[in-house]
Amino acid sequence: MADRKTERLMNLIFTLLVTRQYLSKDQIRQAIADYRESNQVAFERKFERDKEELRELGIAVETGTNDKYFDDEPGYRIRRDTAELPDLDLTREEAAVLGLAAQVWEHAGLASSSTSALVKLKAAGVDVDTDVLRMAEPKLSAHEPAFEVALDAAARSVPVRFAYRRPGADEPTQRHVEPWRILSWRGRWYLVGHDVDRDAPRMFRLSRVVGDLELHGEPGAFRRPPEEVVSAAATALFPRPA
Repeated sequence: MADRKTERLMNLIFTLLVTRQYLSKDQIRQAIADYRESNQVAFERKFERDKEELRELGIAVETGTNDKYFDDEPGYRIRRDTAELPDLDLTREEAAVLGLAAQVWEHAGLASSSTSALVKLKAAGVDVDTDVLRMAEPKLSAHEPAFEVALDAAARSVPVRFAYRRPGADEPTQRHVEPWRILSWRGRWYLVGHDVDRDAPRMFRLSRVVGDLELHGEPGAFRRPPEEVVSAAATALFPRPA
């Protein structure tokens, strides 16, 4: 389920980025396989939830119409100028803050499904900008098995539990965490959040998670602190350069 949802969200980003116009709900549904395979009620529910999750991840979904003189059906798009970031040479502190918004990763199954979405848009007469795909290409790899569950938990404010082996420790310890954000530093992914057992902010390198990282609660079970609090915690906890 996590894999399918991740694929759907990434394809929604691609679909809304490549168009030069607003896409109607029907166009979006026909372009993305997981929406297309759902009935109308399920599609509406998924689409509204996905839009909200993208906004929580810092990706603004814009609503508008293609003809200001007629009462068209509202459509959706992601503006390239609000989604694109240039290549930057960041300091440790800058990387910590910017990493809070970095949610791009390599996913082996995305290429064919995103291409299929573009084909369907073109077939429907939608003008698409394929150059956007180069902007949206994954720049960071995520091979850690815990990555997708951690990302999903952070996006939906679901507590997690996992066994974690600290450097030099003989045995892993069980951790219970309220995940705030996933961020990257020097090719490694980290989870920053509230360690329930220690009642303090902590950062965990996902490659040190032993076994499965499990959801351990319901969506919305905790309130994420304001962004400035999360940013300050990440900056303070980020690994120092070797």
